[in-house]
Amino acid sequence: MDSHLSKGHCVPCEGGTKPMTREEFAVYLPQLPAWTVENNDNQLKREFTFNNFTEALAFVNKVGAIAESEGHHPNIFMHDWKYVTITLTTFAIGGLSINDFVLAAKIDELLP
Repeated sequence: MDSHLSKGHCVPCEGGTKPMTREEFAVYLPQLPAWTVENNDNQLKREFTFNNFTEALAFVNKVGAIAESEGHHPNIFMHDWKYVTITLTTFAIGGLSINDFVLAAKIDELLP
């Protein structure tokens, strides 16, 4: 996936900033068709399936490297030896920010 979102970079988000509304983030959803918005519009979520544990773990490590370089960290849940669930939210504001959409697009680019 090559979107303008994936070309962006996460920027520090301070408390006191309001989370994005559905109206504000709806424009980004077509670029992230495999992601769902959950938890009262406060979280992005995607499930990934791999062929085996090794592939799933390699993916988790790549996501971790991107998250660290962007300074924006998702929740990563690896389960049942080949599944990975990622959720994104901006903890400092208690909801979604542009950082969540940027990181989701960068994660999508890790897939073949």
